[in-house]
Amino acid sequence: MLVGRFAPSPTGPLHLGSLVAAVGSWLFARGAGGRWLVRMEDLDRPRVVAGSAEEILDALRRHGLEWDGKVVFQSQRTALYDDALARLRERGLVYDCGCSRAELLRAASAPLGSEAVYPGTCRDGLPPGREARAIRFRAPDETIAFDDLLRGRVEENVARVTGDFVVRRADGVYAYQLAVVVDDAAQEVTQVVRGGDLLSSTARQIALQRALGYATPQYAHLPLVTNPDGSKLGKRDGALPLPSLDDRRVAETLGEALRILGIEVEPSTPLAMLSAAARQRPLSRN
Repeated sequence: MLVGRFAPSPTGPLHLGSLVAAVGSWLFARGAGGRWLVRMEDLDRPRVVAGSAEEILDALRRHGLEWDGKVVFQSQRTALYDDALARLRERGLVYDCGCSRAELLRAASAPLGSEAVYPGTCRDGLPPGREARAIRFRAPDETIAFDDLLRGRVEENVARVTGDFVVRRADGVYAYQLAVVVDDAAQEVTQVVRGGDLLSSTARQIALQRALGYATPQYAHLPLVTNPDGSKLGKRDGALPLPSLDDRRVAETLGEALRILGIEVEPSTPLAMLSAAARQRPLSRN
């Protein structure tokens, strides 16, 4: 059976961009008769806003997006990440890195706006005088290819695009790339439908899946919701707080999310709108 998921970070209330991701993943899962899970990615504790997880879940319910099983919280799953890291360490696939953020910025080798390629400073051992800070994964120097359900064929050589990447940060927090891979495998997720801004993370996650012996799910990266200037709509845009969804306009907001996904349905109750949308072919390849 197909298993999809929606994995928001509880750093504020649900906004339109997050709702589009939730609706898109729900439609793919329910349209195939599959299960749909919800996971809270709350590892970065300083960014977590108290009460926002409950707000997000309430918003999902109001928009007709019911999930299967219990909601999982990453902050309660550290033992799983410890085990995965130990397995990578045993195989020599991770190493300690003593580079600071400032040093990495000075050594940045990527064009403006792109992610810098790690120069490999600590790959063969910590240089004299350095102490271990983060832990990095040895990126394989090979092309990783996958067929995105919406974007088509995607290919990337992680070693050349980002280099060895962090799997545990200097503050001891597990990085998104490792945590999401471990959680998807533990929850037996077979399809990951998410925003297009995460497309650039997929090759890194597939590299980790292969290193840990996990199956690789299907991927689909949805169109992004953008501001009037074309920039991504996100929780960290500018100084003003991103507006939450209007509880008085649930049907209208759901209809807007569906239109962004390329699906037109008659205005109705959220459940009826979602049922009608699930009967249509969800989205199409760009």
